[in-house]
Amino acid sequence: MKKLTYFLIGVLLMGVGVTSCELDDNIDPKNATEVPVGTLFTNAQIEFVNQYNSMSVNRNISRLLAQYWMETTYTNESRYDFQDRGIPDTYWSEFYRDVLRDLKEVKDIIAAAGYTGGLADQAANQVAICEILEVYTYTLLTETFGNVPYTEALLGLENTLPKYDDAATIYADLFTRLDAALNSFVDGASSFGSADLLFGGDIAKWKTLGNSLKLRMGMRMADVPSFNSKSVVEAAVTAGVYEANLEGAFFGYIGTDPHVNTIYSGFVIDNRSDYVPSNTLIDKMNALNDPRRPLWFTLKDGAYVGLEYGLTAGGTYDNYSHFTDMFFEPTLEVVLADYAEMEFYLAEAVERGYAVGGTAEEHYNNAITANILYYGGTAADAAAYLAQPEVAYSTAAGNWKEKIGTQKWIAMYNRGVEGWTEWRRLDFPILNVPEELTYGDIPVRYPYPYDENDMNPDSYAAAAAAIGGDLATTKLWFDVN
Repeated sequence: MKKLTYFLIGVLLMGVGVTSCELDDNIDPKNATEVPVGTLFTNAQIEFVNQYNSMSVNRNISRLLAQYWMETTYTNESRYDFQDRGIPDTYWSEFYRDVLRDLKEVKDIIAAAGYTGGLADQAANQVAICEILEVYTYTLLTETFGNVPYTEALLGLENTLPKYDDAATIYADLFTRLDAALNSFVDGASSFGSADLLFGGDIAKWKTLGNSLKLRMGMRMADVPSFNSKSVVEAAVTAGVYEANLEGAFFGYIGTDPHVNTIYSGFVIDNRSDYVPSNTLIDKMNALNDPRRPLWFTLKDGAYVGLEYGLTAGGTYDNYSHFTDMFFEPTLEVVLADYAEMEFYLAEAVERGYAVGGTAEEHYNNAITANILYYGGTAADAAAYLAQPEVAYSTAAGNWKEKIGTQKWIAMYNRGVEGWTEWRRLDFPILNVPEELTYGDIPVRYPYPYDENDMNPDSYAAAAAAIGGDLATTKLWFDVN
């Protein structure tokens, strides 16, 4: 697990190093003229993870959309009110302004420097890493909104009214960029070093994340024939994805505010108790006698009890199970991708006829076992769980989409973005219908930022029309079933 160090926080806060005690008369001592690429990259990583993992109702409600959690007090967000808090606006701006813009600036600085020799090799690795994180960010934007600014994005004053590109076209280009980045790494050369909070500049680990991201993207496109998902997935597996228990991309915090996990920030620092597990998740885990219940949740009067999802009135915090102590640790790491997730994709790939090795049952069992072990369960716990007829691959209810989709949804708990996206794609499990709504009202995308209708009206209108309407219920191009 990678931890932010106090040294790096100091670097981030300083912005630039001081090399002289005297400044020319025409230099403003309070404003840096150039920020080091390492500092920009560090900030981009932090902002990416903070937005991806956020539980703030102002920034990211994916844990509610996946029905992992339910609100006790203010229930608008769990009932799909995006507008009151401008949730799409913040989600959009955090990724464009605080992640993509910083990554572009890193690449611009490197390009302008014109490095040669060993510095050129280091720069090539830095650019490749930025490209992988950019690809990751754009996948989140397109999978959340649909069509978004891409070819005209991040141009600043050159174009303040960017057009929205077709999401499927963007996604196709992201595959090209990802392959180019993976092929451009210079083995044996350095990269960002300690400024890389995820892997410490280890390019081999960035390659594995890149290939694992490629596998994820390939499976997201599995129902879109034009993407040739089969060849993409097989190439990613051949190149090397996460292949062992507890292997993955894990972002850790030092545990000092503001560098703390989002749950600690919300419950401890802000002293709020607005969330409990939903009955959607708890009831499913109870029915399957899931061994992760005591790892994730506390007992309420000797039972695991979730709050009914989607009630207008919410509920009293003390009447339901709570999250266990591990989730209140300020250093709780964020899972960006891991072995369990990859194994679920491979189980699905086998069912689709892809040449990835193994059987669907083997990959399914590996995925569930890995997730239980990650959270502190035992191999015996996993074996007993998998032996139940309701869980065993050969006897669990439904087709392969239901079996894999249900178990993957459980395993993605606390990874709201992945849980919600995979539910949209696989359509399982069946979620609860919120009070006074219908199943068809459950969002399958974020509406576009509300500011866009005022600030970029022509591009907004064209994009909304192109995807079939700017509604939370408009299915995106990859969600075809």
